[in-house]
Amino acid sequence: MTGKTVRQGPNAVPEREITSRVDLCLPDGRLNPAAVGWSRVPLHRANLRGWGRTMRWDYWCVTSPEQVFAFSASSLDYLAGESAWFLDRRTGEQVSSRGLLVPARGVAFSERGGEGSVRIGAGAVRISVDETVAGTRLRLKSAELEADILVRRVPGRESLSLVVPWSARRFQYTVKDVGRPAEGTVRVNGVTRTFSSGDALATLDLGRGRWPGEIRWNWGAAAGRPGGRDVAVQIGGKWTDGTGSVENALILDGRVHKISEELVWRYDTSDWYAPWRITGERVDLEFVPEHVRQSDVRRAVYMRSKEAQAFGCYRGTVLADDGEPVEIDGLYGWAEEVFRRW
Repeated sequence: MTGKTVRQGPNAVPEREITSRVDLCLPDGRLNPAAVGWSRVPLHRANLRGWGRTMRWDYWCVTSPEQVFAFSASSLDYLAGESAWFLDRRTGEQVSSRGLLVPARGVAFSERGGEGSVRIGAGAVRISVDETVAGTRLRLKSAELEADILVRRVPGRESLSLVVPWSARRFQYTVKDVGRPAEGTVRVNGVTRTFSSGDALATLDLGRGRWPGEIRWNWGAAAGRPGGRDVAVQIGGKWTDGTGSVENALILDGRVHKISEELVWRYDTSDWYAPWRITGERVDLEFVPEHVRQSDVRRAVYMRSKEAQAFGCYRGTVLADDGEPVEIDGLYGWAEEVFRRW
């Protein structure tokens, strides 16, 4: 059912590579111990059941030299919602959809990455994610933004799937699919913007799990084709610390090079535009922001969502599995700190 245990250096986290399909949960809804590990393609069936901070989401971010478009479809127990955002990198103009919250009844999220569809809508607002033969089709319709983007599937290209085990009843399954080619259009307040094949890249963050009441995380991702090579970086921190799982990888020419170590994130929370540093035995990166999104939303007495998401460029070095130093120079992406309390 599972592959070998991978160890990488004296400060590495021992992680198991999963090589065959496995259920995320046991019949009683607790985490299946056999599901803990990582894989190069989505192999987990997220057979979640019951209520209690049960989270499901598909988040997509599409970047190009001129613009960024991101949207998410999500649900928390009994509520489902959508959100979308556009950035013009040249002018700094940004536009957000007003968002949507509807009852989750009737909204279905696929149990396995790369399969099925998601549709959420009410009134004039609609969002859909559909897996097709050619790839993943992303569609959104709202008063501010209207999008139709195809994220192409590249045969043989790997992604990072991972289970993070806080406990038997609190756990997260995530798929990070970084740097897939994309094309399509986004209408921004009636003006059509084009994402062209060849320079637009899309990243998926798929999440299925049961979360603790309070959590803080870092996430960073970047992708490009420097020197004709397909290079992508996926890094994270804080939320996985101490669990024995880490969401760090280099994707080089379509192959995942798993980085099984907890990375150190350094940044200035009083100045999000100051350079960030992310380091480890195999990672030495500097991230220089060019645009920062911030929000701090409080609902009721207890609920809070605070985040700072910076977009910009990475530079530095990441070591491949064989020790090859891969130079990262001007790779565009993002880095973020997020706090959630439900």
